[in-house]
Amino acid sequence: MKLLIEVAVCGVLMLGAAKADTLEVDKTQSRIQVDGRSTGHGFTGTLGDYVVTISGDPSTLRPDTFELFWKFSDLDTKNKTRNEKMIKWLGGSVPEGSFAFEKTWQEDGKNFAQGTITIHGVNQSISFPYTVAKGGDWVTIDGVATLDYEDFDLPIIRAVAVMTVDPKLTIRFHVVGKL
Repeated sequence: MKLLIEVAVCGVLMLGAAKADTLEVDKTQSRIQVDGRSTGHGFTGTLGDYVVTISGDPSTLRPDTFELFWKFSDLDTKNKTRNEKMIKWLGGSVPEGSFAFEKTWQEDGKNFAQGTITIHGVNQSISFPYTVAKGGDWVTIDGVATLDYEDFDLPIIRAVAVMTVDPKLTIRFHVVGKL
């Protein structure tokens, strides 16, 4: 009986010491984009640089950590004037944003994640579906989330009295990395 208890304690200690694998993100294969719509047209901003930390269980592909930090000056909409106005709209200086993963679950055979996104100094909970696939040591994570920029104490964007940027934005991400 004593041997059984010792084996059980060793097993628990070994499980507790197990470490999640870290995903080394390849930014050349990854992309994080924001789609917006304004009166008469749409636009896409692509995040050119960011800091991301991802770890999880390589056997189940369940995340333990997914943290993302960015500067809005690295979000390029391919329109210099729009980029400059975005920074001013966000309060000027060097506005930053972040996302911190909190939990994941499955519903109707789909994976969902929830976390806190911070923009303009305001934290909001966000949840979205995602997929994850593994090929050898490579992992690909894809997802789409929507948010309303008014929830971050940002005003509706209006220009020339008739053009308005829809407050509903779509965030698309395709993250590729090696374990």
